[in-house]
Amino acid sequence: MSAANGIRERYAAGGLLGRLTPGARPGIVVVDLQYGFTESGYQPGFDLDDVVAHTNTLIDAARAAGVPLWFTMIAFPAEGDGIGGTWLTKMPAMNCLRDGDRSVAIDERLGMRDDEPLVVKQTASAFAHTDLCTQLEAAGVDTLIVVGATTSGCVRATVVDACAADLPTFVVRECVGDRESGPHEGALLDIDAKYGDVISLDQALSLIKKRSLIKKRSLVRGLS
Repeated sequence: MSAANGIRERYAAGGLLGRLTPGARPGIVVVDLQYGFTESGYQPGFDLDDVVAHTNTLIDAARAAGVPLWFTMIAFPAEGDGIGGTWLTKMPAMNCLRDGDRSVAIDERLGMRDDEPLVVKQTASAFAHTDLCTQLEAAGVDTLIVVGATTSGCVRATVVDACAADLPTFVVRECVGDRESGPHEGALLDIDAKYGDVISLDQALSLIKKRSLIKKRSLVRGLS
């Protein structure tokens, strides 16, 4: 038995690792897949090519099914640190992520559309000091799918706050990444144990397909 499986067995025996039931109206939050993270030429950046490719597969399916998307990016003011001074002290690599710099632009490989909302943040969580929760409520979202970077940082923080907002949240394993495998796997285990379900890309695509079928049935009923 692997160490991870042993931990999962002990967690399950201790009352962790409950499973969530998705609702009928999912939304997707794409966390911080901006050039400052997807290109290793920037100090915070690292290889996220596979994550971007898998996320594109998910995004294409979501758009086809009418599942709404939100993108997030970290951008500190050009002058001063906004509300991010403490975080920048802990992680000075992010000092390059300033308003107007290319590092804060969403990677063009994701093909973000003009009508897809962008949440600008200066904290790890996409919910902290933003109106994301209000936007999700206005769109009728009852289930969240979270992808992006980093698994142990902004993804995990976003999932923790989604749980606090009482939103069943699903993290797509192939669509999240981190600088090192240890923090990545540890964060996925922690998320899966306490805050959200970690699922495969195939499972996420099935969830989106289910939404598409529900939408089509509603349209048919409306025409009959």
